Amino acid sequence: MEADVYLSLKSRSEGLFKSKGSKHFGYACPITSEDDVKRFIEELKIEHHSARHFCFAYRLGFNGDRYRSNDDGEPNNSAGRPILGVLKSYNLTYSLIVVVRYFGGTKLGVGGLIEAYREAGVAAIENGSIIECFRSKKYKVIYPYSRMGDVMNVLKRASISPENTDFQLECSLEITLRESLANSITKSLSDISEVELTILSED
Repeated sequence: MEADVYLSLKSRSEGLFKSKGSKHFGYACPITSEDDVKRFIEELKIEHHSARHFCFAYRLGFNGDRYRSNDDGEPNNSAGRPILGVLKSYNLTYSLIVVVRYFGGTKLGVGGLIEAYREAGVAAIENGSIIECFRSKKYKVIYPYSRMGDVMNVLKRASISPENTDFQLECSLEITLRESLANSITKSLSDISEVELTILSED
C-alpha cells in the first residue's frame, strides 16, 4: 500500500459463530473515536438485553496505535485479545469489533472461548467490506474575490470539490487533501497572490 493509505470498514457488518450451544454474535463497524465505541456498545445492549457478555476490541489512529480490548467478565485474555488479533490480522484501523455471547449451557474452556470470539470477529469482517482510506489534511483557504478564478482553476485541475464556501468581498472555502498530494496543491494555491491557507485538521 502507498504510504498515506490505511484500511478500514465500509459499514456495519455481522457474523455468527456457534459452539456447544453457545452463540457468539460478531459485529464490526467503522469508528472515529472512543465515543463511537461507547455508543455502539450501548446500542447492542438494547438489541441484546438478555446477553451477559459484550466483549470488544478497537483500533484508532493511522497506524492503529491507539487500541483497547475488553473481556467483559470472561477469563483474562480469552475474548478481547483474540478480537484485537482479528483487527490486526486484517490490518484494520478506525475499526471496532464487538462480540455478544449467549451461554449455551456447556463451558467452552479458555481455548474454546478464544476460538469462539476470534471466529465471530472473523465472520463479522468477512460479511462486510474493507475499504482503502487516505490520510488527509483539511485546510481553510482565504482569498479576495478578485482571485476567485485562480483559486478555482487550481482546485479544478486537481479534481477537488471545495466545502463550506463563502463568496463575498473576502472569500473562503475549505478543502480536504490526500496527504501525498497536499504539498503540491497547497504550493499552487500559495503561489497565488493574497491567498492564505490554514490547516484545520489532520487524520
